[in-house]
Amino acid sequence: MAAQKGKASVLDMSKYMDQSVRVKFMGGREVVGVLKGYDALLNLVLDDTKEFLKDPDDPYKLLDETRSLGLTVSRGTSVMLVCPTDGFEEIANPFLEGEGEE
Repeated sequence: MAAQKGKASVLDMSKYMDQSVRVKFMGGREVVGVLKGYDALLNLVLDDTKEFLKDPDDPYKLLDETRSLGLTVSRGTSVMLVCPTDGFEEIANPFLEGEGEE
């Protein structure tokens, strides 16, 4: 396995800068906001953030109802999923390049 210079993020978040993204967190919370910043650990800065509220009868079901959070900073260790709100995009699997080498 070749050594890498520095730490490179698996995801290229630069193409989502200043665009609306949906973020799913551990624990079930979901928000939508405009991506204003990020780092290699996937710490995110979102502006105009709105959190989707959960159904009081079923904690696993999200409602269409939201609450405004404004500018938020999200810790990367709790981020499970980041996707654009204007559609989905397939990316190449970053873990396939080392396959077959032993």
